[in-house]
Amino acid sequence: MAGLRFLDVHRTWEDWVGVILGVLIACTPWIAGHPANEPITWNAIVIGALVVGLALLALVNLQTWEESLELICGLWLMASPFTFGYGGDLRIWHLVLGAIVALLALFELFQDWNRSEDELARHGH
Repeated sequence: MAGLRFLDVHRTWEDWVGVILGVLIACTPWIAGHPANEPITWNAIVIGALVVGLALLALVNLQTWEESLELICGLWLMASPFTFGYGGDLRIWHLVLGAIVALLALFELFQDWNRSEDELARHGH
């Protein structure tokens, strides 16, 4: 039964993982050695900042729309290499990190889907 409770409760560490993922996403152009391509770099910075902001917002005032937007960010990050036409290490970073963000968002949505606004407001307390 304890395992089921773990899957059923949105925990604050999940949001902190989102913050870390967002920072990592924003740094990927430098990690992968592609900081010179401005649209790709700005895309990573903006998506990373959105993931960080949404995760921090979830820590303060949890709402299901935040996870929905995180899911969109993860899916967009996965689509970015194909949209902007880049490959190599940066493509791998963005596919993997985008998948992790999307899966984390889906997991959090699953946890929060049937929660009332009062239950969501007690998140982290």
